Formats: sequence, structure tokens, C-alpha cells
Amino acid sequence: MNPSPMIDSTSLVLLLAFSVSVLGLFVFIWSMSNGFFNTKESGSHIIFEKDEIGLVEDPATSQSSHELQDAAGKTDASLSAAELDDRLIADKSSAIPAFVCLLASVCWLIIGSAAAIVSSIKLHNPDWLVDSAWMTFGRLRTIHLNSIIYGWASMAGIGVSLWLIPRLLKTPLVGAKFVYWGAMIWHVALMCGVTAIGLGYTDGMEWLEMPWEIDIFIVIGGALMGLPLFLTLMNRKVDHLYVSVWYIGAALIWFPILFFVANIPHLYFGVQGAAMNWWYGHNALGLWFTPIGLGAAYYFIPKVLGRPIYSYNLSLLGFWCLAFFYSQVGGHHLIGGPLPTWMVTLSIVQSVMMIIPVFAVAVNHHMTVGGNFKAVLHSPTLRFIVLGSMLYVAASIQGSLEALRSVNVITHFTHYTVAHAHLGMYGFFTMVMFGSIYFIMPRIVGWEWPHPWMISAHFWLVSVGFAIYFIGLTIGGWLQGLAMLDASKPFIDSVTVTLPYLKARSVGGSFMVLGHIIFVVHFFLISLRYGSKKEPALLIPKVNIPFIKDAKVAAKELKRG
Repeated sequence: MNPSPMIDSTSLVLLLAFSVSVLGLFVFIWSMSNGFFNTKESGSHIIFEKDEIGLVEDPATSQSSHELQDAAGKTDASLSAAELDDRLIADKSSAIPAFVCLLASVCWLIIGSAAAIVSSIKLHNPDWLVDSAWMTFGRLRTIHLNSIIYGWASMAGIGVSLWLIPRLLKTPLVGAKFVYWGAMIWHVALMCGVTAIGLGYTDGMEWLEMPWEIDIFIVIGGALMGLPLFLTLMNRKVDHLYVSVWYIGAALIWFPILFFVANIPHLYFGVQGAAMNWWYGHNALGLWFTPIGLGAAYYFIPKVLGRPIYSYNLSLLGFWCLAFFYSQVGGHHLIGGPLPTWMVTLSIVQSVMMIIPVFAVAVNHHMTVGGNFKAVLHSPTLRFIVLGSMLYVAASIQGSLEALRSVNVITHFTHYTVAHAHLGMYGFFTMVMFGSIYFIMPRIVGWEWPHPWMISAHFWLVSVGFAIYFIGLTIGGWLQGLAMLDASKPFIDSVTVTLPYLKARSVGGSFMVLGHIIFVVHFFLISLRYGSKKEPALLIPKVNIPFIKDAKVAAKELKRG
């Protein structure tokens, strides 16, 4: 093979990525000069109303005993009736679009979970369910991956983002009709894509398996669902953009570009295809799911606790370091491959540099929750999101270490890498989405979660199950890598050594799937407004009523519940 075209192509990709980073820097400078960023600590107060700081808010918790407020600290904070009315209007504007996306996401969660557990069992029982071609491991595992990535995770992220934007910008959502059309196009395309994979039609690259002819409609659908963000942005009623807006907005810009460039047909072959594959695969996680997850965490953690984020400057540092450092980290998956050494080394350096934004997030979230860990016990939303934030830090540090050649030589091509991928995608992102949905759904349907025990059961099942899953695959993968490096051992030893850990993976996965079933059943129960409506029905925070007119408004809102 003539190496020059490959070098030219990869150089072009790197140059484009670097140009985007430089452009991002200029956008940052421009945004600072135009007041979009408020680097003062008062910038963290933008998500609260004037007298709201100190007031907890978690619709997923039981309000009968005020345990959450007691855990967070007594307060005289309150909302005025007018402020409450504005918030209810914003929530109502995004309710149906967000619900459409969340409903689709939980359906795909069940489909993806079913494919996952069957695929997991096949790893240690390969002769199970082999009568049909679409049930073979190669196809079923790919169905699982695409159902989770483009079904559950993407739609949950878009749904949560659509609900957050009106609250963050303090204005009703604009352009809801685009969400409906976009969601319809996206899901018809995804169903066609999953069906094509089951029938054996695939583009053959991980995370990019769906035929490119179908991917065109994913791009169109995603663009339509993201359009309301920018329409609403033009009607914002805030002085500056809170950091969550930048995370979510950047994700909705980055992903269509990534997905479109990676799916250009007949352009990438051989080594070029591998380089592009991991450029996309890693950036889909770091520039699509990570920003949405962090944007949600930066809103819900302070909102539930009723206290601003610890350091607003750290939150800005974390965002821009993610934007500048992440774009080339995927190359460390190709260590030892026929790529230019400088390209792989650049990827390793950028992977290690990611420790900077990770520690910014770790310090910020820990110090915000610090002294209020008792509140985590009483808040279902915090329970999931705080755990997700902790696992984000763990996954990111592990990823930086895994990029080092001395570690990569052991972990490459092993189940260790699978465990690491799930630590980021499931331990971080999915946990944050679970917590976000528990907060959002009561606001969407005006109803409390019918059975608090189902929330607790869901949390413990997925937490314990994921711990078994992750620890099992991590140990098994490390032993697998050591066995492959031992020239005195036959290759089959590296396979048999993993069998107990693959069985542990299936056990942990079974707990997780059971947790998913409980979560989805509970989701449908609240959607159908099952069960009795408790007081206060809409879980409205404490309202300050200074005037008779406001008193009537507040009474009307409370009665509406």
C-alpha cells in the first residue's frame, strides 16, 4: 500500500480537528467579550430565582416528611407566585416534545437490554440460540449497540436537553413541531438500520454499522430535533448562558458534524477507515454523550440541593478543556497499528491532558455535594446523578491511564476495554439519565411516581449489577491480556481464563436488565397517571405570597394539581 494517501488523509482530519479547536477558542473569546459568559461566581446563580437559593427541589422524593429539605438545611427561601407561574409555563412548553423522546428511549432500552443479555450469555455458551442468522453473536451484539447508542442514550439525552433548555433560558420552548418530525424520521431510520443489521447488511465499522443510506435520515432527524434549542436561544430571557447551555448546545452541534463526516460513503478504506472509525467512536462518547451528561449534572445537582455550584470558573474550565483536548483521543485505540507514530502519540498526550477537565468536574461536584451527602440518601435524583458523576471521574482517569502504551499493551483486544467503555457509557451517562428522568417525569405529567420502592429497587439492582459486571470484566480482561502476552501459553488459555468472569458479566447484566424492566414499568405507570395523587400533587416548592393577586395565582396553581 502506498502510505502517502493515508498520511495525507489522516493529516487532513487532524488539521480540520485542530481548526475546529482554534475556531472554538475564538468563539470563547467572542462570547466573553459579548457577555455570554459570566466568570463571576454570581453566574452560578442564574438557574435560581431571586430568593430561591436554599430551597430543595426533587419531584421524585416523598414530600410528606420534608426529609430532603431537613437534610439540605432549614431555609426561609421561596418562590413568588409569578416566578412559579413562569417556571410552569416553561415546563409545559417542553413537556410533550421531551416526553416523545423519553418514551422512545425507554422502549429502545428494553430492546437493547434484551439483545445485551442474550449476547452476554453467548460468550460463555456459544451454542445457545444459533438456529437463526440474526440471533448469532455478531449480529445480536451489534443490534444491542445501535439500540442503546442511537435509541436509548441519544433519545434520552435529547429528551432531557429539550426539557432543560426552557428552564435554563427561562423562556418557553420554540419549535416543538420540529421535534415531532425529527423524532419520527430518526426512529423510522433506526428501525430500518437495526433490521438491516439483523439481516446482515452493515458498513462494518463499530458504532457505524448501519448502512450509510439510512444514516442520511438519522442526520436529518437529529438536525430537526436540535433546531428548537437554537430557536429558543434567540428568545432567551437570561443575562448570560449557564454552563449547562454550553455543554448541551455544543453537543447538538458536534454530533451531527461527527456523524455526517464519519458516514461519507466510499471515502475511508483500510487504515484510513480504522483511523476515522475511532475518531468517530471516541468523539461520539466524549463530544455527544459526555457534554449532555455533564450539562444535566451541572443543573440537577445544585437545583436539587438548592445551592449554587461550588466554583463557576471551574465549570467553564472543564467545558473548554473538553472542547480543546478531546477531539483526538480516539487514536490510542490504534496503538501498534500501521499509523504514523506522531498521530498515536498526539492521541496519548491529549488523553492524559483530559485529566484537567475531569478534575475540574470532580472538585466542583464533590464540593457542591460536600456536607450534604445526607441529602443524597433522600433524593432519588441525586442518588443516580451523584453516582454517575463519580463514575465519570473514574472512567476518565482510567481512560487516560489506558492510553499509555505500557498499560495498553496489556488491555488492548481484551474484555478490560469493554468494561471501561461501559463505565463511561453506563456508569456515567446512563446513571445521569436515570436520575434526570426521575426528576423530569413528574413535571411532565403532573403526577408523582406511584411506587417509591420501585425507584429504590431500580437503583440497587443496576448499581450492584453494574459493579459485578464491571469488576468481573476488568479482572478477566487484565488476566486475558497477560495470557496473550505470555509466549509460552497457547492462545486458548487467554480464552478459558475469562470464562468465570464472563459468567459474572451475565449475572451482573441480569441484575441490570431486571432494574431496567422495573424502571420502564414505573415509567409507563406514571405516564398513565396510575395510583393515587398525593399532596402536594405537583410537588411545587414553597411559594412566597406577598400580595393578594399573587395569592390567587398560587392558589389556582395548587388547585390545578
